[in-house]
This record gives sequence, C-alpha cells and structure tokens, in this order.
Amino acid sequence: MSARDLVLTPSGLRFGGRRFACTIGRGGVVADKREGDGGTPAGVHPIVGMFYRPDRLRGLALPPWAQPILPGDLWSDDGTDPEYNQLVRAPHEFGHEMMRRADPLYDLVMITDWNWPDAVAGRGSAIFLHQWRRVGFPTAGCVAVSRADLHWIAAQVDLGARLIVR
Repeated sequence: MSARDLVLTPSGLRFGGRRFACTIGRGGVVADKREGDGGTPAGVHPIVGMFYRPDRLRGLALPPWAQPILPGDLWSDDGTDPEYNQLVRAPHEFGHEMMRRADPLYDLVMITDWNWPDAVAGRGSAIFLHQWRRVGFPTAGCVAVSRADLHWIAAQVDLGARLIVR
C-alpha cells in the first residue's frame, strides 16, 4: 500500500491521511462478484478514469484527466452487450445505466478497473467511487462517500491510485 491508495476498512475509507465515512454494496464485500449481486468486489482496483457533470460542478478543482459526462452518456451493464462494462452512447439497444442522472449520485464518479477493459459477461459492471445517497444507505456494489468528501478526494487522487477492498 502507498499513501496514494484508497483503502476500505471496517471504519471507513482511508485516503490522504484522512478517514471518510462511506457505504458499500448492499451485498457486502464479495470475493466472487456477479452482475446484480449488490456486492463490492474484494481486491485491488486501480482508478482508471473520472467523469463529472460540468453543468453541476462548475469551478470544482478536478485533475486534467477528468472527462465531462455528456447528454446521452450511458454505462453498459448488460452481459450480452459487446460493449459490456464500458461507457456507451444513446441510443443503445442493450441494458445500461444513465450517467447523467436526475439525482446527484453520478455528478462525479471515479471508475475502477473492475472487470474492465476486457469485461467478462456477468462478472459485474460499473464499480465506481461516487456520492452516497445518504449515510448508511448501501450502493449496488460501488463505494460511496459524502459529496464534500468525494470532491476533496477527487482533487487529490492520481490516475492509477488503487482502491483496495479487503
């Protein structure tokens, strides 16, 4: 482990000399992640990208490798899709998640390398670090923190930093 890693512990997410309250998937930490199981996959997951809503996050200090979420951006979560677990564009005939959500959960997301870029169907998709819905409310498998904490982390994190989930 290094100081640039994000480490999930029983008492929260450690990063940058701080500990942040966080939530994980409703299925807990799992060793054998499957699409739809609600589990947060155990392992070491490098951060491979960051997306943000420019219409909602004006003036936020973000790294130069952060990319805007555009209208029509989707994330494929359909194991039959040749572009499974990838950013895709609408219209898209396979199952997917909207990246530009009405709620603020995906206003800023860090993408991990879980089952990416060469995804295996059914092994799980869209394992992100994003804003939580509220304290203690589980995710579908992602790690989530408060909006303020997510913004702080995003301004400090390096591309390739690792999310370590034990």
